Amino acid sequence: MDRIDAMKVFVAAVDEGSLAGAGRKLRRSPAAVSRAIAFLEHHVGAELLHRTTRSLKLSDAGERYALACRRILTELEEAEISAGGERAAPRGTLTITAPIVVGEDVLRPVLDAFMTEFPAVTVRLVMLDRTVNLIDEGIDVALRIAHLADSNFVAIKLGEVRRVVAASPGYLAQHPVIREPADLAKQQIIAMTHFGLDSWSFPPAAKSKIARAVQFTPRLVVNTVRAAVASAGEGYGVTRLFSYHIAEEIRDGRLQILLAGDEPPPLPVHLLAPQGRFDVPKVRAFVDFAGPRLKRYFERLSREASKANAKARRS
Repeated sequence: MDRIDAMKVFVAAVDEGSLAGAGRKLRRSPAAVSRAIAFLEHHVGAELLHRTTRSLKLSDAGERYALACRRILTELEEAEISAGGERAAPRGTLTITAPIVVGEDVLRPVLDAFMTEFPAVTVRLVMLDRTVNLIDEGIDVALRIAHLADSNFVAIKLGEVRRVVAASPGYLAQHPVIREPADLAKQQIIAMTHFGLDSWSFPPAAKSKIARAVQFTPRLVVNTVRAAVASAGEGYGVTRLFSYHIAEEIRDGRLQILLAGDEPPPLPVHLLAPQGRFDVPKVRAFVDFAGPRLKRYFERLSREASKANAKARRS
């Protein structure tokens, strides 16, 4: 059996979460998928997958081997594309990662249109609220919201997002006025892990170089953005999120931005890829297609945030 082909089957099984899923994706029989996995396990001399009737789980050896397989398959694809030169058309599976909410609400509609435009490309969208190792996890492109460290990755800037404090008009009408960050200590806080569970940091006050940290005991701690937005929108407290998380709620008046003059500097949004991946036709096609659309979205978001901030300063 061809080892490269067996690796493709193994990676497909990991991505799909089952041998049956790998069979459907690759249009192979369950027996053929099982034979490929068994071939690899015999070759490496270790069990790669713990299989049950309903699911599969990578063994310790399987986790290491899956990372190696992704690197090998990516390098092989790049070599084939390089040999094909400019004649190579966008095709194959494009793997993209993004934070969950921006992936669901912003990137997914763009991907739907992209797949219509490029029917030979299939997409695997991995949505995680953590930093992903692009090379080890076989990712072609990442949409990342953060200041980027110097690296061998190539980045295209799409825009910026703000970290904003917000509450509903109903909540604000029934609780002490919030004029400065220190006032948050007296409020009912809806906290999330990514934005601080017991304190929030703000830039230094005028004529100071010391950042301000506001300590609090949260009334509610959640681990999803949508839960924080829903509770804040229903008037149960003050929360801190990215501006795109609550863009619709701000437009509709369900939430109001607070402390606009005390916001930290905005964070940049990039499309990020390992060196050489932007030259792969499917990746280049995606960047050329999605880049302008995503830039327009973040430009519009920035304009709306500026208007909301101006309104918040006046109130």
